[in-house]
Amino acid sequence: MAPHPVIQAIIDFSAGAIGGTACVLSGQPFDTAKVKMQTFPSMYRGFIHCFISTFRQVGLLGLYKGTTPALLANISENAVLFLSYGLCQDVVRLLAGMDKGTKLSDLQKASAGSLASIFSSMVLCPTELVKCRLQAMHEMEMSGKVPRGQRSTVWTVVKTVLRTNGPLGFYEGLTSTIMREIPGYFCFFGAYEVCRSAFAQHMGTDKDNIGILPLMFSGGFGGACFWLAVYPIDCVKSRIQVHSLAGRQEGFMKTFMGIIRTEGFTALYSGLTPTMIRTFPANGALFLAYEFSRKFMMEAAGA
Repeated sequence: MAPHPVIQAIIDFSAGAIGGTACVLSGQPFDTAKVKMQTFPSMYRGFIHCFISTFRQVGLLGLYKGTTPALLANISENAVLFLSYGLCQDVVRLLAGMDKGTKLSDLQKASAGSLASIFSSMVLCPTELVKCRLQAMHEMEMSGKVPRGQRSTVWTVVKTVLRTNGPLGFYEGLTSTIMREIPGYFCFFGAYEVCRSAFAQHMGTDKDNIGILPLMFSGGFGGACFWLAVYPIDCVKSRIQVHSLAGRQEGFMKTFMGIIRTEGFTALYSGLTPTMIRTFPANGALFLAYEFSRKFMMEAAGA
């Protein structure tokens, strides 16, 4: 028997939050390297150089800069994403003329995930802006874009945004975020569900019983497809959110064309290596934590 809709929403929200926490804790140093390479590609020869340089200049903690807003970003994003994902599946059923509770195809689940990402973008953008600015603060100081020696904490970044741009300043890069999320999460959920279906068919079981390693691989595969599909958009988003700290930043199209004109098309893929290294453990942990915590709560609710 399905639980009450309110209980179901709480379960989806909580499981998403648990998954988001697991995702951050397993991949934060790689995310830091990604943002640094996206926003200042000329400073680093590659991922290893970025990693070693950061460690030498600011220590191990430098690789965990932005962990607090990253946790807030991922917990809030995934909580809202998976809550909306459940609700958007009902919307897809309604549009397809299907009965409530009917199993959706992998394509229909991908469509529900894409629709759900619009809602998660609204809570993700402000926290991701703070995270990206903290992660690239050292490079902003080294390049002379902001004065050196400033104390950079979550609170100082928040105060700076409020003082210079007001509450709407937290939504710098919102257009880029939504443009990334809609196609990205179609690929993310689609690849995840297709991969799980393939494992289930090969193992002769259903998708809920494929085991830990196939589940984690499916999550990682979904994450890899997400980033390969939308990485240039994410690069533009990071530039807008970080460089706007030094003054007004151009919008998505002008920033996009400016990167291609001055740095070449390959600059849009700066930081892809740490992103792809991170995606399997981080997204594997995300879906493992989500699926198992959701299953536990559903059983506790008598579903």
